Amino acid sequence: MREGLEEQTLESWLEQLKNRWPERIRDLPERLVLAKGALPEAARYSADKGWRRVLVVADQHTYEAAGMTLIRELDGAGAEAPVTLVEPNPAGDVVADEAAIVQVLLDVQRHGADALAAVGAGTLHDIVRYAAYTAGKPFLSVPTAPSVDGFTSKGAPLLIRGMKITVPAVGPVALFADTGVLLKAPKRLAAAGFGDMLGKATALFDWRIGRLAAGEPYDARVADITQRALDRCVRLADDIGRGTEKSLLVLMRSLIESGIAMLLFGQSHPASGAEHHLSHYWEMAFHRSGRRQLLHGSKVGVACGLIADLYHSLARERPDLVPLLDGVPTGEDIRRLLSAAGAPGTPGDLGIDGDLVQRGLAEAHKVRPNRTTLLRLRNEGLLDRLRLAENDPA
Repeated sequence: MREGLEEQTLESWLEQLKNRWPERIRDLPERLVLAKGALPEAARYSADKGWRRVLVVADQHTYEAAGMTLIRELDGAGAEAPVTLVEPNPAGDVVADEAAIVQVLLDVQRHGADALAAVGAGTLHDIVRYAAYTAGKPFLSVPTAPSVDGFTSKGAPLLIRGMKITVPAVGPVALFADTGVLLKAPKRLAAAGFGDMLGKATALFDWRIGRLAAGEPYDARVADITQRALDRCVRLADDIGRGTEKSLLVLMRSLIESGIAMLLFGQSHPASGAEHHLSHYWEMAFHRSGRRQLLHGSKVGVACGLIADLYHSLARERPDLVPLLDGVPTGEDIRRLLSAAGAPGTPGDLGIDGDLVQRGLAEAHKVRPNRTTLLRLRNEGLLDRLRLAENDPA
């Protein structure tokens, strides 16, 4: 799978994965399309499925970016396409909370939808994937920006009574990412996508820590998929900052591949570690105080730099960590890459003060109590649990 990867289409790559992981075929999307003209292809796919009504779920911005075109294509293919514009919360944000989910579920019932289409980025996908799961309906992923890696996820991070929890949901039956739409997305969304990808640097490290300290499951083949996707983005950081077409499409492909890696493993370990937990901690704090939300990938990128700072400092106290940290960028390197890609690099850039940073570093491990990260071991005084054996899978 290493040879000719850049020339492979996502469709051919997906077929190779199905051959290598036959036990996961039911979890993987039927199609992955990253191409110009993907929206008409989504309409043809819906017609082939025999769907008469496809509920198009968007917000005002994504409706204009791709929703109107998708509705027109669905109509041309003979399907009704009612639309749900998810309403923002009192702070002005569209969030994946109880109100948004109920809004979509009511429209599924009212229109008798056969399927749903998530038109947007991470938040809208989280709303739709849980609504589709609850209603027992399939859904299509129609990304509008290269901003997150969760398009194909089967878990939905939701804000329930102000707490960020991830609940079982359903992944899309197919993904249709139209390059004409993606290339028009605001630059800050691509910068956020780069931040989300850069977070894999500490996430992959924490995955290995979880195996060594707590015997958590690990798959080197899946880790390799994520690592290669990350490496591609790092090499193109400057180009992503300039907004070149090739780099943005590589970023989008890498985000999709990272999401598929999570599907293959069956959990979020390949893409999410302490940097995501810290990001979720900040998100909950902002929600409680009524502040406008920040882009997920922007928070993850900044959090990754802070976690990298902490982990490399711990290695000075625990020299046995040094070999494991080989290849993990320093916090300074993380911030340099974020700057090159046009992304925020420090908490101050996001309006996060020092007190919230320190509280997050002390408490963020509690966001995912079932995950073992180096942050958790450090905060709970359990560093001695590390068994740095010669058979480390990486």
